[in-house]
Amino acid sequence: MPIILEEPNPFQRMKFMLQGLDGPLLVAVFLLASAGMLTMYSSGGGSDGRFVDHGRNMVLACLIMFMVAQIPPHRLMAFALPLYTVGVALLIAVAVFGLTKKGAKRWLYVGVVIQPSEILKIAMPLMLSWWFQKREGQLRPLDFLVASVLLMVPVGLIVKQPDLGTAILVLSAGFYVIFFAGLSWRLIVPPVVIFLGLILALVILEPTLCDDQFHWPLLRDYQQQRICTLLDPSRDPLGKGFHIIQGMIAIGSGGIFGKGFLQGTQTHLDFIPEHATDFVFASYAEEFGLFGAILLIVGFVFLILRGLSIALDGPTLFSRLLAGSITLIFFTYAFVNMAMVSGILPVVGVPLPFISYGGTAMVTLGFGLGILMSVSKAKQLVQS
Repeated sequence: MPIILEEPNPFQRMKFMLQGLDGPLLVAVFLLASAGMLTMYSSGGGSDGRFVDHGRNMVLACLIMFMVAQIPPHRLMAFALPLYTVGVALLIAVAVFGLTKKGAKRWLYVGVVIQPSEILKIAMPLMLSWWFQKREGQLRPLDFLVASVLLMVPVGLIVKQPDLGTAILVLSAGFYVIFFAGLSWRLIVPPVVIFLGLILALVILEPTLCDDQFHWPLLRDYQQQRICTLLDPSRDPLGKGFHIIQGMIAIGSGGIFGKGFLQGTQTHLDFIPEHATDFVFASYAEEFGLFGAILLIVGFVFLILRGLSIALDGPTLFSRLLAGSITLIFFTYAFVNMAMVSGILPVVGVPLPFISYGGTAMVTLGFGLGILMSVSKAKQLVQS
């Protein structure tokens, strides 16, 4: 007797595609995205077109997340080498004949204007996770050296543009993979100690090192000014220090419970520069106060812990390394942005995930969330 197979209807297909998506991770993203929409509406006074654009970017990120979640981790491996190669090739093309805007050569015209460094935020962890998967069970010190070279080539090209914010994110993404792959603490502790020593020396010798006549090796003048302004924003309160001072004023004026929705004076009177992008946390903290800031931080902590839980249960070394790195990229985004706005770190162009306005960053975040969902689905399929 012949077996008749019934073709699934669209509802059954959609149910199958949604099956396995991580519920707690979706809840965390939904809450953070809701906070982002509220902040974007408020920062524009309820009439800024960026609110609609931000919503559109959110929808685009969700679609990308949904599509990437349908790709099993072992198939994601196939994108690692081509994506990394194309990304590095485009960075070299930027260095040779890229577009220069405001003193930075970061863009490339290929029919449309693109920023190739954004590709490396995903390509870098994919590439290194693929590399260590291939070397599983036979890792040698040389393999970590090769991984470091693979990491430093694009990071060096991005620093040269210069784009310190993106370089930090790409460097962090690659380092997390190398760390999770088993990098010895003996190789981590000495650089950390040296770095902390340099910071201490910088604080002690600030009057001399930040003198206008003193020029630092390896750093551009504007990078030196950013660091010196961080140490003492009052050096140039109406110039380089204006961003930091106004951000701290906005955060402090919010108090415990904030000034209230749509009531942020620093934001609506345009005292906070880039209040919808890099300094959006200052706008948020002014209106929702310390209590709101703590809730936002709790949301990010939950997202990160859930991502690490997914990474821990990944079915392969590749999926564990990739999911762990992607998760800590979210941490790097959030920590660097909040610390920058609060005057703890120098001002760099790092957005706050789901809160800051920006289409490119939202696409990258959606891709990263899709990878976490893919690993989560793969784990459930293995268990079933």
